[in-house]
Amino acid sequence: MGVDFLEQLHCNMPLCPDAFSLPSGQAIGLVIIDEVNGFCTIGAGNLAPRSSDSQITAMVEETDRLAREFSSRNWPMLVLLDTHDASKPEIPYPPHCIEGSGEENLVPALQWLEQDKNAFLLRKDCINGFIGGLQADGSNLVVDWVRKNKVQVMVVVGICTDICVLDFVVTVLSARNHGILPTLEEVVVYSKACATFDLPVEIAKGIDGALAHPQAAAHYLGLYMAKSRGALVADSIIFPVVSSHA
Repeated sequence: MGVDFLEQLHCNMPLCPDAFSLPSGQAIGLVIIDEVNGFCTIGAGNLAPRSSDSQITAMVEETDRLAREFSSRNWPMLVLLDTHDASKPEIPYPPHCIEGSGEENLVPALQWLEQDKNAFLLRKDCINGFIGGLQADGSNLVVDWVRKNKVQVMVVVGICTDICVLDFVVTVLSARNHGILPTLEEVVVYSKACATFDLPVEIAKGIDGALAHPQAAAHYLGLYMAKSRGALVADSIIFPVVSSHA
């Protein structure tokens, strides 16, 4: 049934992702969303995978590859880390990524970003990373990052495709259209470096209040909704050739 539903999505709501060539001569920024232990490391918490998950593994590997390429070019990276105060629950989700638990930290493969001069780490306490960037004085760290680096093309990766990634993307697009991010021209979601969790219907039925969340379909719908709101969805990212100088 799950396969049939996914086939119906592909047939009736075609996504048609394509390769995206990063334009040379433009300011390009990478946004990495929530690739932390609490969402990606087996057994790390209430919302972590219970066993090996090929979609999450591929996401981390592709993110690492992409981020290292950005770092080698001295291109800016914004790293969002889901981090919560134990006294402030995030309904409807169980406690997760509590500050000091270790769940809120980058997965081991990406921990090098903590020391990378091109990466700005932002701890957020809500699903939407753009809202998580709001400060007490009314400023916004996401807006500040985009403006400081004059980002024209934003590449977005992370977890969950249909939750935190989607919320961030559609909010950034609205902010761009509203004139808050005047330099931003394109938002690109790289599908192979995004992932979401899997909660099949047969398991969800046994959990009070749980909604089924088939991974492949939810991932696809997250990408589709991002594209329907104006993002570009790419299944590969092509970097411009670095010209050599004598």
